Formats: sequence, structure tokens, C-alpha cells
Amino acid sequence: MSDIRERLATAREERWGILADLAFAVVWVTMVEVLFTFVDGPTWAYYACMFAGVVAYFGFVWNFELATSRQRSSR
Repeated sequence: MSDIRERLATAREERWGILADLAFAVVWVTMVEVLFTFVDGPTWAYYACMFAGVVAYFGFVWNFELATSRQRSSR
């Protein structure tokens, strides 16, 4: 039972981060779906674009953390 409480407490602390993650995922998947609805590309390309979303997400998060840490250190 305490494990569930710990997870809920962590989710409450990270609320905006979780919402940003969800928003990124929804926007990326929507863009790929719309693109492949009109282009009607091969299945492998569809999955490659979905995987590219994972790579883009981690690149975005890494760059954001790098920028915020540099901004904090320059103050």
C-alpha cells in the first residue's frame, strides 16, 4: 500500500513534467498519423517515425536540461 502512496506522491511532485511528456507524445503521434494518412507510406517508415519520436523526446529533454543548467550557472 505504501508503494502506491509513494508513486502518487511522486506523480504529484512531477505533475508538470508528466503533463509535458504526455503533450509531447500526443503531438508527435498525431503528426505522424496525419502525415501517414496523406502520404500512405510503408509500414516500416511509419514505425521508424514513431521511434524517431522517442529519440526526439530524449534529445529535447537533454537539451532543455543543459540549457537550464547553463542558465543557472551564469547567474
